[in-house]
Parts: sequence; structure tokens; C-alpha cells
Amino acid sequence: MTAHLPLRADDRRSDGHATGPPVLAPAPALLRAALDASAEAIVVCTAVDDTIVLVNAAAAELVPDLRPGQGVAGGPLRRLSDALTEGAETFTDEVRGRQVHGRRRPLDEDHYAWYLRDCTDEVRRAEQFQAERARTEFLAEAGRRLSASLHQRRCLRTTVELAVSHLADAAVVVLPAQRRQSEWIRLVRDGSVEEGTLRERMLGEVPGLEEALGGFPPIPSRWLDASQVPAWLLPEDFGPVGALLVTPLPGNAEPAGALILARRGADAEFAPDDEMLARIFAARAGAAISAAALYREQVDTTAILQADLLPPELPQPDGVELVGSYQAARDALRIGGDFYDVFEPDEPGGETVIALGDVCGKGPEAAVLTGKIRQTLRALSLVEHDPAAMLKVLNRALLGSGRQHRFVTMVVGSIARAEHGRVRICLATGGHPVPLVLRTDGTVEAAPVKGTLVGVVPDITVRPGTVELSPGELCLLYSDGLTEARGGPTGQEQYGEARLRDALSSCRGMPGDATVERIRQLVSDWVHGGVRDDIALLAVRAPARTKLSLMETGPAGSPFAIDARRGDRRNRIR
Repeated sequence: MTAHLPLRADDRRSDGHATGPPVLAPAPALLRAALDASAEAIVVCTAVDDTIVLVNAAAAELVPDLRPGQGVAGGPLRRLSDALTEGAETFTDEVRGRQVHGRRRPLDEDHYAWYLRDCTDEVRRAEQFQAERARTEFLAEAGRRLSASLHQRRCLRTTVELAVSHLADAAVVVLPAQRRQSEWIRLVRDGSVEEGTLRERMLGEVPGLEEALGGFPPIPSRWLDASQVPAWLLPEDFGPVGALLVTPLPGNAEPAGALILARRGADAEFAPDDEMLARIFAARAGAAISAAALYREQVDTTAILQADLLPPELPQPDGVELVGSYQAARDALRIGGDFYDVFEPDEPGGETVIALGDVCGKGPEAAVLTGKIRQTLRALSLVEHDPAAMLKVLNRALLGSGRQHRFVTMVVGSIARAEHGRVRICLATGGHPVPLVLRTDGTVEAAPVKGTLVGVVPDITVRPGTVELSPGELCLLYSDGLTEARGGPTGQEQYGEARLRDALSSCRGMPGDATVERIRQLVSDWVHGGVRDDIALLAVRAPARTKLSLMETGPAGSPFAIDARRGDRRNRIR
């Protein structure tokens, strides 16, 4: 409803219209009393020149400098002047620390009013909501980025990047001292990440740093003297430190380090909300850094153990070709229950001992047992070269370990050179797949050996045998992970010994490394990325002759020739 304010009679023409700028006649006491009784602040202005003609009691209390008769432009409400210039119907301005919002409403043709209200609480609530939303988004981003990697250096870098983007002008993470030195990483706004080390005695030069590294609660920033920051902590061009905050990085049972935050400028400070946010962020960063450190320790330990448990680099005894291959069921672990090893003689001309086995179980537990068996065999090879005797001693050692279900299937052999380039292998097996022999004509034979599991019963049965390889022939020791590999058209069919024999026969005349690689590839193609067990291969080959024929004398003195292409001896009549 539009109000009509009375004008003086001398300001109207005979037709009733105003002859000049409208001037408010003295307001009746009833009208002023009604406006003053309103809880809403009201300022009445003329429509022609925006002169204030009335300020009610609520408006005078809200904006004390408003006076009737003064123009709105240039008054205490600067945003009101801008609203008039821009033709806006609303404005928001700050008056003596309070937020004032105004909206314009017409009264009659010559007058309008600004209705003012104090919206300070609303603005503060909106600012608090936005600040809380920003903090929540920051912590969510921190949690997402810190949990994205278990690489400790990457976690440290992420910590200082997040801290500089949301909390301070510079951030430094200091790790606990190791060997009297502490590692640190630093980032300054608009700068690059820097890293280094500092001596343990220098930690005390930073206020509150030793306490934070010790895991004590953070010291409020107002208790820390920022002027005591040592010159080495921040770059020279950083400027004076206005506020300093040092907070622990909680870890797993012990502190993961300390976070140092610095703000530049004389008026800089950390508000209580800032310190609370920094502590929450430090807790998340510390957990991530601690987890990454623990993971690095585990990786280092695993690498050390794997280095000792991985198959060895095979020696190449004179006149014998040795080729090995190992594939763990879990590629990431690289070790498992299948293994092979070669033990060189401690005396020149002695016999070389070879072993290939498959312990019960998979993964780390099987790998630990594998390491113990290999060490036992290495010790036995120093005093005993008989494969059957070595298996029996190993059987007693496993039974005496006090652990249940610790058994192994194994093939042990001793290699010696024979006359005319031949290689003689004495083999003994304990419940293991029988080695296969590839002859020069492509036939595949099983070694004449048999035996029972090792580590199950006190007395095992071992029936050793001897295999003699002519030049170019090969003996293949393998684990059952090869023949039991499932794949094929159905994905569930075992590779089997028959396919292995055919694959080995197709390798006639090939070097030992090519033979092993071909067997591996054929089995891999059969499995075609499916689940497989550990697979170990060890090939012993008598090198082929380099000449087509050599004249030698047999035991009786009669001459005979050796055909390198076939690797067998044939009597030659002169």
C-alpha cells in the first residue's frame, strides 16, 4: 500500500500538481509515532534529489550518522550511494562492525523509503558455513591424496603441498632423527619443494620442535616467539615470520615427525579454528606418513629376504651346461615353494650337486622352508655327494624340526664328466616328478629313479639311478607346477606329462637355454593368463661337439668315430 505524505499548499499549482521540489510538511505526531514504533529501520527520501526527509528511531539507532536534510550520496552508507548510481533496489554495507542490508520501496510519486535491517548474524553464519565447508573439502582432499600412495617421499611432498595451499605461507615436515640426523622437506608458497638433512642438535633452535617430535601436544601459536625462528629453517627471501605453529605428526605408536607452519607479515596470526584444522590435518598426514614408512620397512625387509631366497646364478662347470628357470605363482612376491640350486665342489675335479624341489604350501611360509632346505643341502654337499644319502639326512632334519606338515618333494643329483664329452648324473628322488631325458634322436626317456616324500615318515624309500648324457643330450628336472598347469580350450585341463614330453622332443638339437625358454613359453600359452602354481625348471646338458667327427681310440684300442650331429659313437673300420 502506497503512503501519501502531505505537502505544503504553496508548493501546488491550481491543478493540484507540485510546482517545485516536494518538501515534506511537518509530519503529524501520529505518523512519526507510528514510524518510530516500527521495529524495522526506515529512512524516507525524496524522489527528485534523494534527500533524506525522515529517519525513524530504529534507523537512527542502527546508523547513528543519518540525519534528515542530508543527501544520501556521500552519507555514512557508501553502498547506498552506489546502489543509487547503479539503480539497484538493494545494498549491503558495513557500519561500525555491523552488516546492514537495505531494500528500496516506493511511497508515492515524490517519495520512497529504504528499509534497513541488521544482517550481521546472518552474514557471520554464512561465512562460518562457507569456512566449515572449505575445511571439510580440504580435509576430504587431504585424506584422498594422502591415502593414494604408500610411497613415503610422495606422502611428505603431498603434506607440504596441502599445508601451503590451505594453512600457511610455508610448511616444513621434519622426520625423527636417525643416526643423529633428521630429514626435512619444505615448500614455500609460489616456490618449489626442497629437501635436506639437519643435525639433531639443531632441532632445539626451532621453538617447540623438539616437543613436537617427542609426541607432546602442540604448543599454541601465541606462546611461540616467531622472531626466534633460525635462518636455516626458511629461505632468505621469505621475509619476517609473523606467526609460527609447530604440531606433532602422530604415527603408529610413535610420532611420525613434526609439521612447522609459518605465515609471513607483521599482522599474521593463527586463529583457534586454524590451529584446530592444522591439528586434524596433522593427524591424517602423520598416519599416512607412518603407514608409508612401515611399508618401506617391509619392502626393504622383503627385498633382503628375497635376495637370499631367489634362485642363484648358476655356475657353468667345465663340460656341462646348466640352465634354470623359476616362476612364482604370485609374481609380486617373486618367491614361493619351488626352488632349484647348484652346489659347486670345494675341490677341483669334484662333483657338482644339483637339487630341485617343491615344498608344501605357497607364498612366504613356503619360501622360508625353501631357504632352510637349501641351506641344509648346501651344508650336506660339503661332506656328502651321494644324492640318496642327502635325501635321507634331509628327511631326518625335517622330522626333527618340531613343525607339522613340513614336507618336500625333491630331486637331488651329482654331476660328473665322463669320457668322450659325456656327462654322468647320479639322481635320487623323494616323491618328485621323475626327470626327463632328451636324446639326440628326439626320444624322451624317464630317468630310472623312484622315492617317497621327504619329511613325512622316519624311514623313506629311495631308489637312485644314473643317467648318462651324450653330447647334445639334455636332462630336465621340473616341478609339478608345470604338468599341473591348467588351461587349454576349457581352461581347466592340465598340461600333463604327455604334452611335456612332446614339447621336449620338439627341442631336439636346441641349446639348453632355448629349450627351457621354449618349455616356459608353451606352458604360458597353455595357461593363457590363468591361475598357476610355482614352476621350477633345471636343465643339465652335455655340450654338443663342435667338429663333425673326431678320431678316438676305444678301450680296446680299436679306432672309432664320434658323430657330433648324433652324439653317439660308431665303430669305424679302416
